[in-house]
Amino acid sequence: MMKSSNSGQRPLPHGEVGSTFQASRAVSFVVSSRFVREGAGFAVARPFPIAGLEQLDPFLLLDHMLPEQLSPGQAKGAPDHPHRGFETVTYLLAGEMEHRDSAGNSGSLRPGDVQWMTAGSGVIHSEMPSKALLRDGGVLHGFQLWVNLPASKKMMPPRYQDLKSEFIKEIESEDGLKRVRLIAGKFENHDSACITEIPIVYLHVRLLKNGVFEYQPEPDHTVLAYFFGGQTFLAASPRKEDSTLSKPSGISLKLNGTGAVVPTRTGGDSSLGSASLASASSPIWPVQAEELAVFEQSSLPVRIFNESDETLEFLFLVGKPIGEPVARYGPFVMNTRKEIEQAVLDFQSGKFVS
Repeated sequence: MMKSSNSGQRPLPHGEVGSTFQASRAVSFVVSSRFVREGAGFAVARPFPIAGLEQLDPFLLLDHMLPEQLSPGQAKGAPDHPHRGFETVTYLLAGEMEHRDSAGNSGSLRPGDVQWMTAGSGVIHSEMPSKALLRDGGVLHGFQLWVNLPASKKMMPPRYQDLKSEFIKEIESEDGLKRVRLIAGKFENHDSACITEIPIVYLHVRLLKNGVFEYQPEPDHTVLAYFFGGQTFLAASPRKEDSTLSKPSGISLKLNGTGAVVPTRTGGDSSLGSASLASASSPIWPVQAEELAVFEQSSLPVRIFNESDETLEFLFLVGKPIGEPVARYGPFVMNTRKEIEQAVLDFQSGKFVS
């Protein structure tokens, strides 16, 4: 375990103007997950892609495999399926999974493990529950992230990086209130063991009460936080009728538990319990589990503070936008429709099998 400072400003007494938020990168919008069945029928919470939010360049998809208590024989996975043109990142928190592919590669994932698969020119693989989980039942819980590749790397040779839990750096603040697992990229003075094709940061963050997370992204990078435990409040972009940052077209934002979240001012509303986080004139977003916060582009750092007694837990993602056209069809992500058609032909003719 590596130690660091619990970065960020001190918790503010109730009623004090919240300089923490005033110096923080604001949130553009928050999206509530849609609940769907994937693979052979396992449940996932999916904040994107959804109608009106097809991608968050360079990120293509985020699936949260919800923690289900599975009976013997109930566990399901994703049988043989192809990929081309991007990367899949599987991060497991509970349970066991096994993967195999058309080139004869195989491996297993246990709690805390990561598999970073670069599909590149094409691979057929399966992701299935382990024999033990299928036989005995148990809990399966984890995430899968899809990361796009630039045109110059879409046809690179496929590659696997199996990162066992013990080799993933974990950084704890000196006061014990913040713990960060460094899956990819850099955090503070630490580097991940993972090799990425484009600049990516992937962190798993846990904050106890009064814990503060701080990160300084590049101003033009995409910055996301997906929450799956606890709740908090984030600085919001001021609501303006002509603002392009309010929400993407077609997204319904939650109001009173029905879609995604709208900014709420602290004012005199004691039910928010967040007078210590922002001044009365500063809008904030309440966020909770299965919700994704998308931060605006800014030179300011991101600061996330946990004022609650409940542990706040989230994935923090930063990526440099690729800025290229995206053509996607199921498990294929290329730059043009013609390239998608070629991917389908190559798969049907057996070219994905080594």
